[in-house]
Amino acid sequence: MIPFLDLKSSYLELKDQIDNLLHEVLSSGVYIGGDKVLHFESEWAKYCLSAYSVGVASGLDALCLALQSLDIGQDDEVIVPSHTFIATWLSVSRVGAKPVPVDVNKDDYNIDTYQIEDAITSKTKAILVVHLYGQPCNIDHVRNIANAHNLYVIEDAAQAHGAEYKSSKIGSHSDVVAWSFYPGKNLGAFGDAGAITTNSMNIYNRIKSLQNYGSIKRYVHTEIGCNSRLDPLQAAILTCKLNFLDDWNKRRDNIAAIYSKKIINNHVLTPFVRDYSKSSWHLYVICLENRAHFQEYMSNCGIQTLIHYPIPPYRQKAYSQGYKNTDFPVSSYISDRIVSLPIYPHLSIQAANYIADVVSKYRPNI
Repeated sequence: MIPFLDLKSSYLELKDQIDNLLHEVLSSGVYIGGDKVLHFESEWAKYCLSAYSVGVASGLDALCLALQSLDIGQDDEVIVPSHTFIATWLSVSRVGAKPVPVDVNKDDYNIDTYQIEDAITSKTKAILVVHLYGQPCNIDHVRNIANAHNLYVIEDAAQAHGAEYKSSKIGSHSDVVAWSFYPGKNLGAFGDAGAITTNSMNIYNRIKSLQNYGSIKRYVHTEIGCNSRLDPLQAAILTCKLNFLDDWNKRRDNIAAIYSKKIINNHVLTPFVRDYSKSSWHLYVICLENRAHFQEYMSNCGIQTLIHYPIPPYRQKAYSQGYKNTDFPVSSYISDRIVSLPIYPHLSIQAANYIADVVSKYRPNI
């Protein structure tokens, strides 16, 4: 069986380096903060072309801290995409604000920027966009709308490590960018981890305080904060992997190119990439009818597939607020039809060609 994802191979490729780094951290006696964390934060900011970076405990924490740093909370509204991983919505709810969903594009499944203004009210404080599956959204259009309405822009870049918008790496195009280093991400830790990047010193200082019990000076707490810190073990692993991120993304790009070129099937819609963007290819998502039949067919051919995401947030019990499928026609349509094919740096070219051939031969049972 070709697995959907193989995390072990990325460790084995870097085993000697990672093992040495882990031994170095364990032998140092520094298990919170320290030089390893500071070094990764500096390298990550540099990679993202951003002035500042703060390592935190998870991608969800990064989103929550980003919202808190902008004083978004009770009775505020934040515009979000209707089709995304639920963490995007949860972060808004966790700070006491209300997520206001906007439907997505038919082609790249990112937020439909031309519907955003219709969702803005007097309570709207920010637009939270997602670079879904590694495909950058139209961030310039979002910023223009935000500037016209005096709103903040936050990027959920959990799937966009190394992605580019107009030849510039994602990480510094808005007020604050939230990252996840969950193990399956393009840049993945060996557990939960996250970060924020920003060009604002005020936002940076605020997040540094919020993530550390509301404190900059030890035992002096100026606000109600939390404990959300990136630890030195994960920081060391991430620093090591960062040196290979562009190469690993290139391998993903090569696999995506094979799929897009070789999958010739009128029943299968392959991903659309806009000319202003370079995808990180975190996921390669196709769209077709009779998804269950397709997944059974792929499994019988020795290929594991997954769905990202089968139930959009507005259909989840956690957000049972009277939304109807007709409120978000594109999201409702694609959520019943999308399937993710295997794509990761250590998937062989031979396997990628086989997967493309198998998908091309598929015929739906309709």
